[in-house]
Amino acid sequence: MDYPAKVMKINDLVKMGWSKKNLREIYNTPGQKIAWKMSNAVNSPILFDTEELEKMRKARCTG
Repeated sequence: MDYPAKVMKINDLVKMGWSKKNLREIYNTPGQKIAWKMSNAVNSPILFDTEELEKMRKARCTG
């Protein structure tokens, strides 16, 4: 999958076909290094490293 940016927000990834539920599960996984909050503010957007996200997606597909 090709991503338009190295770092993207959840809503942008959802527009590309990702499930918001799946992305939130990734973000909430202890020890993950793919997603983080932009700041400590409650409503701060969650950002994703798209290179790492794609590596994880490929690993899940090939099992």
